[in-house]
Amino acid sequence: MNIFELFLLALGLSMDAFAVAVSIGLTLVKSGVKKPLIVGAYFGFFQGAMPLLGYFVARRFADHITAYSHWIAFALLVFLGGKMILSGLKKEQDPENTESSLSPKQMLPLAIATSIDALAVGVSLAFLYVSIIPAVSFIGVVTFVISAIGVYIGKAIGAKFKAHAAILGGVILVIMGIRILIEHL
Repeated sequence: MNIFELFLLALGLSMDAFAVAVSIGLTLVKSGVKKPLIVGAYFGFFQGAMPLLGYFVARRFADHITAYSHWIAFALLVFLGGKMILSGLKKEQDPENTESSLSPKQMLPLAIATSIDALAVGVSLAFLYVSIIPAVSFIGVVTFVISAIGVYIGKAIGAKFKAHAAILGGVILVIMGIRILIEHL
C-alpha cells in the first residue's frame, strides 16, 4: 500500500468523524483553538487505535465484531443525536446553553461510534502486510486534522443558526446512524 492509497484510506475513514466534528462545531459558542484540538485528538486517537486493535484481533473475532458494528454505531449515533435534538428543543429560547460538552462522557461514545469501521480496516491491513504503526499513525493524524477543521466549519455555520444549531447537529448524527445501518443491511 503506497502513501496515496493510505491517504485515501485515512480520508475515507475520517469522513464520519468530520461530520460529527461539524455537528459539534455547530453548537459551540466559542471555539478558539482548544476545542477543535480536543475534538481532533479524540477522533484522531480512536481512528488510529481501532485499526491497530483490529490488526491484532484474530480474524475469527473480527468477523463477529463486523457483523454487529453497524448496529453499535447506529445505536450510539441515534442516541447521542436524539439527546442533542431534545437539548436543543428544551433550550431553544437560550442558544447560549446548547453548547456541546467535550467531556469524556460525551466524546468517547462519539469517537468509538465513528471509528468502529476502522477496526475492520485494521484486519484488512494485517492481510496486506502493511507496517501497522506508521499506517495507523498516519490515519490518526489525518483524522485529527480533518476533525479539527470540521469543528471550525461547524462553528462558522452555527454562528448563523444559533438557536437551531443543537437540533441541526443532532439531526446530522441521527442521519449518519441511519445511513450506517442502511449501508450494512
